Amino acid sequence: MNKKKRIDIDEYFLKIASVVAERSTCRRHHMGAIAVRDKHILSTGYSGAPSGAKDCLELGCLRDELGIKSGTRQEICRAIHAEQNAIIQAALHGVSLEGATMYCTHTPCVLCAKMMVNARIARSVSFGKYIDDEFIKLFEEAGIEVDMKERPPSEITYLD
Repeated sequence: MNKKKRIDIDEYFLKIASVVAERSTCRRHHMGAIAVRDKHILSTGYSGAPSGAKDCLELGCLRDELGIKSGTRQEICRAIHAEQNAIIQAALHGVSLEGATMYCTHTPCVLCAKMMVNARIARSVSFGKYIDDEFIKLFEEAGIEVDMKERPPSEITYLD
C-alpha cells in the first residue's frame, strides 16, 4: 500500500505563495509572498503595478524596452514587489508582521530585504533565487533566519 504523506507547513505556505504569484502583472517575474505567524496568514502580495495604475500586461515592460538587466535600476519599474505589497497590505489593515515568516517564490532584492527588516520579519522562506544576493548580509546582521526549500510541486494532492 502506497500511503501519501501530509505536506509540511513550509511546503504548504510556499504552494499558497505560488498561487498568489498567479495574480502578478509583471512580465519578467511572477512573484508571490505571504506573511505568516503562528500558522495563520497575515497578508499576501504579488508583483504588480500600484493599485489603479496601468500594469505591464497592458503597457509592456518598461525595463525590457530600455534593456535594463534584472537586479539593477529597480526604480525604473512599474511594479511593486510581492514582499512590499504583503507589507503594505498588512499596514493598511493594522496587522503587525513582527515575528512573522515571509514565504516568497523568490529570495528578496535588497530593497525588499530592508523593508522586511524594518517590519521585523523573523524568517524568510523561498524556493526561487533572485539575481541579487545583497539581502544575505543584511539578514545575518538583523538576525532573520533564511531557508531555501525545493520548489513545491504544482499539483494538488489529497490523502486517500
